[in-house]
Amino acid sequence: MGGFIRRRNLPGAQSRPNRRAHRSPFIANNITATERVIAAAKSAAIGNVVHISSSVVNSAAHDFYTESKKAQEKLVVSSGLPTTVLRPTLMFGWFDRKHLGWLARFMQKTPVFPIPGDGRYLRQPLFVGDFCAIISTCLNRPYHGRTFNITGLERIDYLELMRWVKEATGARTAIVPIPYGLFRILLQAYALLDRNPPFTVKQLEALVTPDVFEVIDWPDLFGVKPTPLKTALNIAFRDPQFSQIALEF
Repeated sequence: MGGFIRRRNLPGAQSRPNRRAHRSPFIANNITATERVIAAAKSAAIGNVVHISSSVVNSAAHDFYTESKKAQEKLVVSSGLPTTVLRPTLMFGWFDRKHLGWLARFMQKTPVFPIPGDGRYLRQPLFVGDFCAIISTCLNRPYHGRTFNITGLERIDYLELMRWVKEATGARTAIVPIPYGLFRILLQAYALLDRNPPFTVKQLEALVTPDVFEVIDWPDLFGVKPTPLKTALNIAFRDPQFSQIALEF
């Protein structure tokens, strides 16, 4: 869902005990794997490729994920394959192991939900159901050689977004802003206990980075009816069959 996925061991990929601080998982996921997909696509003479890049290629953030996604997109664009590039912002929906999915589950388990600083960090979340519909359009009506920034249409502060997630999940936690420095120290302490924490200092830095991503008229361009943010949150977190399922990697 646009975030870090714990890697499978790829032949030739390096492995270090302290994976959370090392770039090798990102190289394996976003570069090594992409090189192999490109080779397979060329071998099979694939005539239509839809590459899922990320809005972070336009972000001011600097971390392993951001740099590896930039390198990945360059690989695909320069491959010579007939490609449409989509750059989604933060996505959410069913089966989300990280990001809003993890935060929603954490809310339901803790009496206090901390927010770093004042929480006034602009978010432009994208519902994965809408994004899948866009992918479907691109598979049936290619836009080869073009790149699209697919951004959530509704802007919302992180603090307000967490309030909406709380409402959608029915959680009873208290949302409490705490100083940024203290939040960072708590993350560093937690990282001593968990080699692969669900939320890291680097992700905290990315959270507070003041990014505003381009909004295009993707509903008209791809023929997709956008799902209102509150409705999408209810779909993601209230569905009786799927909302409690989180994929493991």
